[in-house]
Amino acid sequence: MRDVAIIGIGNTKFGEMWSRSFRDLVVEAGAGAVEDAGIDGSDIDALYGGNMSAGRFVEQEHIGALIADYAGLATMHIPSVRVEAACASGGLALRQAIMAVASGWHDIVIAAGVEKMTDVTSDALTDIIVSASDREWEGMAGATFPSLYAMIANLHMRRYGTTREELAMVAVKNHHNATMNPKAQFQSEISIEAVINSSVVSDPLTILDCSPITDGAAAVILAPAEDAKKYTDCPVYVKASTQASDTIALHDRRDITTLDATVHAVKKAYEQTGLSPKDIDLAEVHDCFTIAEILAIEDLGFVKKGEGGKATKSGMTALDGEIPVNPSGGLKACGHPLGATGIKQANEVVLHLRGDAGRRQVEGAEVGLTHNVGGTGGTAIVHIFSR
Repeated sequence: MRDVAIIGIGNTKFGEMWSRSFRDLVVEAGAGAVEDAGIDGSDIDALYGGNMSAGRFVEQEHIGALIADYAGLATMHIPSVRVEAACASGGLALRQAIMAVASGWHDIVIAAGVEKMTDVTSDALTDIIVSASDREWEGMAGATFPSLYAMIANLHMRRYGTTREELAMVAVKNHHNATMNPKAQFQSEISIEAVINSSVVSDPLTILDCSPITDGAAAVILAPAEDAKKYTDCPVYVKASTQASDTIALHDRRDITTLDATVHAVKKAYEQTGLSPKDIDLAEVHDCFTIAEILAIEDLGFVKKGEGGKATKSGMTALDGEIPVNPSGGLKACGHPLGATGIKQANEVVLHLRGDAGRRQVEGAEVGLTHNVGGTGGTAIVHIFSR
């Protein structure tokens, strides 16, 4: 197996892109990554595109071929594959691309992610997203993702003493970080009071505890590590790429306040690298709801189970804290175009490891981690990157 490096990245702005099409978004991100890597389309051997539900959001299937076509790669006849794992589609596309390069089967590979979510009604949107849960046992009973994560939040609060203010502080922190990210959907500060007093979605979660509906795309270019410096002076190396699964429905879980798929994926990642949580300089984690970030920092080993809320309140996960979490603004404030999120997370880590993250730069960053979740934890994907 060969070592793998990221040699280029590209990202659209995230937000409600009413005047942009699905095709526009993916082409912009891909072209940006190709330009950043200093390569030509003829150099690309394969493409893996993460996308959850274009068939319902924009009534378009056959996404692999579509992306290759509108990226100008169709006449080169490269293999182009659509990858789906609900909200972890981007992370899984990245993992598939890494394995393609590591195996020696391909040399230069694009991993991309895209979602265009704003072209449907709110009722249709809810129905599409709930398909990432167990439709028969959860969706058909009326459960939505806010209600499923609200169950987790209520038990975590009762069992560990996590407070409503601690949940709100996740959103406050991530909105603060997003004010320094020109690609972010929301670039304004919010207060604890604003989070708590915003409209209730599913108690205790309010609208400002929830990630938004977002359009956007992101892409990375991968190459064998031994060749990376032919393309860039500052390659970022893939140290670990792991995936784990769990039951798709919450009611079958060992403990709904722990995402066991995350625990197992990150354990494998630490084993692959010989690193520990203390070696991670920054992390982009899956904060689809504020409780999800609290679970993530516990399940990734940054704090003990039950201490995620307290750690957030202490400033441990702030930009200048012990382990900066979601410097991009996370899903909560940067935005959450489902298929693109896992790739955007990698792009953010690359910026910090290059020293190119601007005002939100984590100083001295050498090692970064990304954590992408499908559904309520049926899939979890972890990557670790280094300078």
